[in-house]
Amino acid sequence: MMQLLEIIQKKERLIIGLMCGTSVDSVDTALCRIRGKGNTTEVELLHYLEYPVPPALRQEIFAAFRPESSSVDQICQLNFALGELFAEAVNRLISETGIKNTEIDLIGSHGQTVYHMPNRQNFAGRPIASTLQLGSAAIIAERTGITTISDFRSRDMAAGGQGAPLVPYVDYLIFTHPQKGRILQNIGGIANFTFLPAAAQPEDIVACDSGPGNMIIDALAQRLLNQPCDRDGLCAARGQVNQSLLSQLLQLPYLQLPPPKSTGRELFGVQFTENLLQSAAALQLCKEDLLATVTAFTAETIIDHYIRYCFAKSPVDEVILSGGGAKNQTLVRMLKQALPQLTWLQPEDLGMNADAKEAVAFAVLANETLCGQPGNLPSATGASHPVILGSITLK
Repeated sequence: MMQLLEIIQKKERLIIGLMCGTSVDSVDTALCRIRGKGNTTEVELLHYLEYPVPPALRQEIFAAFRPESSSVDQICQLNFALGELFAEAVNRLISETGIKNTEIDLIGSHGQTVYHMPNRQNFAGRPIASTLQLGSAAIIAERTGITTISDFRSRDMAAGGQGAPLVPYVDYLIFTHPQKGRILQNIGGIANFTFLPAAAQPEDIVACDSGPGNMIIDALAQRLLNQPCDRDGLCAARGQVNQSLLSQLLQLPYLQLPPPKSTGRELFGVQFTENLLQSAAALQLCKEDLLATVTAFTAETIIDHYIRYCFAKSPVDEVILSGGGAKNQTLVRMLKQALPQLTWLQPEDLGMNADAKEAVAFAVLANETLCGQPGNLPSATGASHPVILGSITLK
């Protein structure tokens, strides 16, 4: 415990945040200098690294997303293999900076989500909600020699929350503006947003997973184009949106649920894509039209959530767009054309590296945990009260 007290007493801390999202593109690794806590938090990004996920390990991660292709021994090994990968990412980042491991105070590791079941279901006679992020914190701490904070989502779920989204708390600390209403929109595998009304207080904030981001687009690009994604949205740009199929997709029950809510591959994964391909075949859609339609699906779900849960609450001035979907020009064009009255920005316009944003967030959340500060927003997750997040693994 003495080592934690020593870190807490520092005026500033060096903390590494780790994030590997639903697209499993890389381990986002951010070294941050953090001062203060809570509303006094100041963050400076010192170095950022995207550490590649080896193809064989990525294949195992995708196998773990599906009950029919995973097993208890596979999950067991994957947990430790991911711990090794995250530790390698940390050590590579440190070697690039010239800083010694002993100078780093903490690692905040989100882990790799392999399954997320935020709504209570009957299990062994009990109503259980659960989530699972892999990447052994013991391995990370052992291989790096750095105290590691992990398992951020479980405590929020224990308090009745969805365990997601957690980044809105950091959005609140960093991006709240005294006069402007802002939406922080991340388009990763899943699209999620944080609405910060002008001079927002925690209870004013609206945040949730609106639905698919790149997940369906990427899955179809892999099947139809033999590419990891529809680069720049070029294939979708050549197609026409099929309004009949789009209308069917927009009837999905999840989309009608109000915040707080969260989702993932359990809903928009392999089976969803297979059903979509069958529907497209029945309609005789070409690949360009199908990609145009699912790109519009992502755009429409985002826009609908703005209209119902942001515009109806308070004025919105700016949208700050990040995530892989921000590079899809067709998707971004659809959003801007639908909402031309808004100012569309990137995190870089406000001095933050867009690619590093979520890794930075988990460095900040680790700092909050260290300082005994709650790191969730009940208005975003549905938890009954604010809670201190994460588990601490000492070096």
